[in-house]
Amino acid sequence: MLTVNIPHEKVDRLLDMLERLADRVSPGAPAPADFSRCLAARWERFAEKGHLIPVAHPHLFDLADLVGIDDIRDEVLRNTAQFVAGLPANNVLLWGERGCGKSSLVKGLLKPFAEQGLRLIELKCRDIMSLPEITALLRDQPYRFVLFCDDLSFDEGEGEFRALKTLLDGDLEQRPANLLIYATSNRRHLMPERMEDNTGGGEIHPEEAVGEKLALSDRFGLSLGFYCFDQDEYLAVVRRYAQQRKLDLTDDELRDKALKWSRFSGRRSGRSALQFIDDLEGRMGLGDGYEHD
Repeated sequence: MLTVNIPHEKVDRLLDMLERLADRVSPGAPAPADFSRCLAARWERFAEKGHLIPVAHPHLFDLADLVGIDDIRDEVLRNTAQFVAGLPANNVLLWGERGCGKSSLVKGLLKPFAEQGLRLIELKCRDIMSLPEITALLRDQPYRFVLFCDDLSFDEGEGEFRALKTLLDGDLEQRPANLLIYATSNRRHLMPERMEDNTGGGEIHPEEAVGEKLALSDRFGLSLGFYCFDQDEYLAVVRRYAQQRKLDLTDDELRDKALKWSRFSGRRSGRSALQFIDDLEGRMGLGDGYEHD
C-alpha cells in the first residue's frame, strides 16, 4: 500500500480551493444571523465571502453535569460574568486531556448568560484569518460575543499562528469590547513542542525560538488545564448521568459495569462516562445483558 505524506499547509490550501469551488456552484448564502432571534451562529463561506449563519438548535449544555472540574468551571463562569457585565475580561484557552469537558464548558455558557446578551459563534481553525472580517460585523452589535474555536492548534511553519497573536492583542485597530475568544486545544501552547527545543536544536539563541512558541498561548489571559480523571472522578460522572437517566441499578452494579467499560475502552473521562451510560441505557431498554470479555 502506497502512503503519501502531504504537508499540512498544502492540505489546507486544497481544502480552501475545494470550498471556493463548491461556493461557486452552490445556491445563494442563507440569511445572516439575527441575534435577537438566535443564540449561536457559525462562520461559513459562500461565494468567497464569509457569513454568520444562525444555528437553529444550539447545544444548551447544562454546566451542572460537569463533574470534577469545579475550579475550572468557576473561573470560566467568573470571567464570562465580568464580560457580559461590561467589565474587563480575558480570552480563555482550555487545554489538556480529550473528553474531559473543554468544549461542553464553553457551550454550557449559553444557559446562564444568554438572557444577559451572550451569543456564541463557532469559528473553525482554518478561518482564523477571517477574524478582522468577523469583528467588523460584530463591533456595533448590542450583544456580547464569544468566538468559540474548538481544537485549536498549529503546526510549525504555519503563518496563521503569528497572525492570531496580533489579532488577539489587536493591531492598529482596537479589538471590540464586546468580543472575546474562547479556544480549546489538546496542546498547552497550541504548537508542537520537541525535545530539541530543550537543547537548542542548532539555534544560537534557543530561548528566542521557544519564546515564539509560547507567545501565542500567552495571549490568552486565562489558560486552564484539564487532566485525565482518576477512578473516583470518573465514577462520580457516571453516577450523575445514571441519576439523570433514572437507571434502575444498585451503586455496586453501576460501579462494576462502569469500571469494566473503562477497562474495555481504555479511557476515563466525561465523554467515556456518557458513552457508557448511553450504551448501558440502550442495553437495559432492550433487556440485554451487559458484559465485556
